[in-house]
Amino acid sequence: MLTLERRIEAFSALGDILLGSVSGNSHGQSEIFTSLIDSLNGSNPWFTPDNVRMAIKSTGEMISNENLLKWLSHYPEIDKPHTPARIGVVMAGNIPLVGFHDFLSVLFTGNIVNGKLSSKDELLMKAVAATLIEIEPGLREYIDLTTDKITGFKGVIATGSDNTSRYFEYYFRSYPSVIRHNRNSIAILDGNESDEELTLLGKDIFTYFGLGCRNVSKLYIPESYDVNRFAGLWSKYDNLRSHHKYASNYDHNKAVFIVNREPFTDTGFVLLRNESSLTPPMAVLNYEFYSSADALKSQIRSLSERIQCIAGREYSAFGQAQCPNLWDYADEIDTVSFLLKNFSLE
Repeated sequence: MLTLERRIEAFSALGDILLGSVSGNSHGQSEIFTSLIDSLNGSNPWFTPDNVRMAIKSTGEMISNENLLKWLSHYPEIDKPHTPARIGVVMAGNIPLVGFHDFLSVLFTGNIVNGKLSSKDELLMKAVAATLIEIEPGLREYIDLTTDKITGFKGVIATGSDNTSRYFEYYFRSYPSVIRHNRNSIAILDGNESDEELTLLGKDIFTYFGLGCRNVSKLYIPESYDVNRFAGLWSKYDNLRSHHKYASNYDHNKAVFIVNREPFTDTGFVLLRNESSLTPPMAVLNYEFYSSADALKSQIRSLSERIQCIAGREYSAFGQAQCPNLWDYADEIDTVSFLLKNFSLE
């Protein structure tokens, strides 16, 4: 097994390469990522250059040497020698590099990542793996990525919708596993937010077309709050209408609301709707009024298993929902602790 120091050096170097690609470096190991930034939308229209660049940048920043050391300091037992276990990782493909953290966690616990790639994010994840192996050839025997069926694994980490997660729970029932379900993110406003804060909130909502579990899909706002305030502050996102798939969703949902005589506010690029659901369709943002902060906190606690993250003055800073740290685990499940407990301690 590679020493922890060599793994840290390899991932830190990968981070520098990723950041180099978003700064325009088209030479050396950054070249492949610079190329993918501009070409992935040909195979996946949702992976626009801006969205791929955003994902690569946030991933590169996440795996800085400083962040890796801080993250790993919570697991003093992580470098104990053990026989590597083959871990099946079923990756989603809703946003670029969404499966990277699971990939990273398996490798840092000294195990073998048997990744089932989503066809939507196959090229970028393969480029990451190839670059990492080029940096540290000793990792080659620990990385096995495929778009086909995974086999021979001892444990599983799988991410999917509520429907597919039920299938995963049944199919992988005989293995130690982490199975993730649908989650959504919310924002809680107190009514005193500045224009700057609300503008940053737009980033949490519209990045990746709202396709990520960390995208804010529901607002909780004080009674009598004027939702028309948002339109002007988020006007930079009106270019979403130029994306044909997003525009089709916008037009379809607007037509449905009109036919059903459902009240909504039309900003020209997103439909605002007073609705309790945490899961609106694309191009729709739900909101709900509240009168009591204490009652709202109680309501949020009751929904905790359906919420990925919360943006707000008392929560995650506006504009940072899509920039998680290494220790911000999806579904609040510490995958490193899971892997150490089940496969890396002898």
